[in-house]
Amino acid sequence: MNNRNNIILVLLLSVGFDSAAQGSAPPPPMPPPPPGLPIDGGIVLLFVIALGIGIYKAYSISNKTA
Repeated sequence: MNNRNNIILVLLLSVGFDSAAQGSAPPPPMPPPPPGLPIDGGIVLLFVIALGIGIYKAYSISNKTA
């Protein structure tokens, strides 16, 4: 009788371990990264525009004080 209870206990405990070992479903795949944009695409144009605005501001300030 005692041997039978031990066998039943081992079987019931092993069912719990088997169900815990299955784990959950894998996570969904990550979305693809955004396309890479060139950093130096319009840097020269940006520099020229910034230089032009700077010269304009300096010229307009110098005309106000003169």
